Amino acid sequence: MSSINNLSAKQLRQAAALKDKIDELENELSQLLGSSAKSVTVNAPVKGAKKKGGMSAAGRAAVAAAQRARWAKVKAGKSAAKSATAPKKRRKMSAAGRARIAAAAKARWAKAKAAGKNKL
Repeated sequence: MSSINNLSAKQLRQAAALKDKIDELENELSQLLGSSAKSVTVNAPVKGAKKKGGMSAAGRAAVAAAQRARWAKVKAGKSAAKSATAPKKRRKMSAAGRARIAAAAKARWAKAKAAGKNKL
């Protein structure tokens, strides 16, 4: 028998459907035989099953409100810091600097072409 971890989703769905059929048949059998002992064990919680939930709606609301307050505090700090500092101005290159770079690039290409290269 393979581990439940190695089963595909299709196989798990098939196993669940079989389990439902078995439960229905056991209920029918207990009704025919008149015994209620089996129906009590069918409704018993499965070993290893986790309890769902664990927190009331009011508790969840309190946790959510506290988290919203924490985020509001963080966002308020960021917006204050953002408005306190002015955005940096973009640096511009002077026309002379641009001309020097263009002249250097042309010189490199002239040297490469003289050497018979078409790539630098």
